[in-house]
Amino acid sequence: MANTTSAKKATRKIARRTAINKARRSRVRGFIRKVEEAIASGDIAVATEALRAAQPEIQRASTKGVMHTNTASRKVSRLAQRVKALAA
Repeated sequence: MANTTSAKKATRKIARRTAINKARRSRVRGFIRKVEEAIASGDIAVATEALRAAQPEIQRASTKGVMHTNTASRKVSRLAQRVKALAA
């Protein structure tokens, strides 16, 4: 347990930041799931639209430090690759 005032404040800040990060991570997962469901259904238009919505959300998560920049780029790249393969 934290003893000093500054340590107590730090734990409050960490808890608040953790809640925000969890919400962001969950939101990103939801966007990714929508793209994957659209790909599974085989609907090119819906998949393209879902990817267009998911991409800025994934990049925002990387700039906020929720996920690594390369991880975000890799996820976007792989989703785009799968959507493109669907169109072909």
